[in-house]
Amino acid sequence: MEQGSGEYFVRIGVGSPPTSQYMVVDSGSDIVWVQCKPCSQCYPQSDPLFDPTISASFSGVSCSSAACDRLAAETSSTSNDSDRCRYEVSYGDGSYTKGTLALETLTFHDSAVVHDVAIGCGHSNKGMFVGAAGLLGLGGGSMSFVGQLGGQAGGAFSYCLVSRRSGSGSGSGKLEFGRGAMPVGATWIPLVRNPRAPSFYYVGLSGLGVGGVRVPVPEDLFRLTELGDGGVVMDTGTAVTRLPGPAYAALRDAFVAQAGDLPRTGSGVSIFDTCYNLNGFVSVRVPTVSFYFSEGPVLTLPANNFLIPVDDGGTFCLAFAASASRLSIIGNVQQQGIQISFDGANGFAGFGPNVC
Repeated sequence: MEQGSGEYFVRIGVGSPPTSQYMVVDSGSDIVWVQCKPCSQCYPQSDPLFDPTISASFSGVSCSSAACDRLAAETSSTSNDSDRCRYEVSYGDGSYTKGTLALETLTFHDSAVVHDVAIGCGHSNKGMFVGAAGLLGLGGGSMSFVGQLGGQAGGAFSYCLVSRRSGSGSGSGKLEFGRGAMPVGATWIPLVRNPRAPSFYYVGLSGLGVGGVRVPVPEDLFRLTELGDGGVVMDTGTAVTRLPGPAYAALRDAFVAQAGDLPRTGSGVSIFDTCYNLNGFVSVRVPTVSFYFSEGPVLTLPANNFLIPVDDGGTFCLAFAASASRLSIIGNVQQQGIQISFDGANGFAGFGPNVC
């Protein structure tokens, strides 16, 4: 759903009876949480705040519980006089959520009901969530929704993020859980494990291509070190792909050279430094952009996934940006329209065969 935040939302019923809430789909974090009454600090959301006092299935979690132990191991939790398990999660953009842990019933698509899901009941929340009630963590840790499904899903899920260019309301994406969601005919690549960041889905990236020509970038720029630095993460909760500075510069320069006579704008827009004025153009030819993976496959992106509109005046920008660290993140702009699958139990990520 388009809310202007660059995130993708799912509609989930929280509690009994279910209260419908928009939640951000985030494969880069583990905790499932919603903003809760009473709220000492909450950002504006589209739906009314969740009120745990009117849910028959809401159950607070004590500090001595197994769920609180797992939370402490994966994030941070503290106790207070009421013996409630408290949680606190911070995100890379400065957003955070703080509150108490609870067990609650979640309802998906009006029919699939999952009981006793450990969720954060956020009483102090701040960030760029724009309209969402909270976040559905789909990371690789045991506290994510996929991790809590356990044997029911086998660590497996598949999603199609509808392309932004399909227009508001004219298309919908899909998110499926379980071994049965793993598609036949996908191209599979191994996931790379990082013991220091088990929530993230790391993949082996060996290089980048523009117009079918490999860009001169050392593979070491994408390598995960023994200390857990660097590497390449696939993340639905990040909009625009981030690359280490030298890799981004090489990609940008190759794109600009091959884009030829397309009219450049005089300045960048927000985090984008390479933009074009395409006002009045019915169609344009642009060079392709590709990811080269370590095990051999090449993922070539549709033009919508790397040249995106940033205003109503025909300005389009190259949807990549330099990372402030060695970590590379393949964001949801680059993933849109492509069926993406994660088989966490067997350690593989898949692309295709379907489009959204």
